Amino acid sequence: MQAPKIYSTAVDPAWIDYNGHLRDGYYGVIMSLACDALMDQLGIHEGYRRETGCTLFTLEQHQHFLHEVKGSDRVDVRVRILAADRKRMHAAFDFYCDRYADPVAAGEMMLLHVHQGETTGSAPFPAPIMSAIEAMVSATAGIAAPAPGSRRIELRKRSGG
Repeated sequence: MQAPKIYSTAVDPAWIDYNGHLRDGYYGVIMSLACDALMDQLGIHEGYRRETGCTLFTLEQHQHFLHEVKGSDRVDVRVRILAADRKRMHAAFDFYCDRYADPVAAGEMMLLHVHQGETTGSAPFPAPIMSAIEAMVSATAGIAAPAPGSRRIELRKRSGG
């Protein structure tokens, strides 16, 4: 079973680096656009943002680069919501292209629901949005992660050197 596809894009030639691969920063652009599509699906769309002054802010983002993505590729992004509470959502995005059966990249985002105004601060999700999030959590809960998840980035000291 696979997570639902949330976003798809052709690789723009301007996104390709001198090695003929998708430049690392554009994985973040693709994940951000996939997050926008997720927001729309959950009801956090332009009208919601205009009416409520609420949106999602990214608190943290992790990426794993697993296979080369080239200029001729089309990238499909699948989403799983790993967890949510009354103000936050932890979403996983798995990137695929036709040349590989397994993901070419994976990323995770920790998102915070905020109200923007004279002062910006966190805000609880309203009931309809929370219901949509919980439905997606339930729908994707049994789907195994096809790629590595987040972990701490560090250089561990080697013993004796």
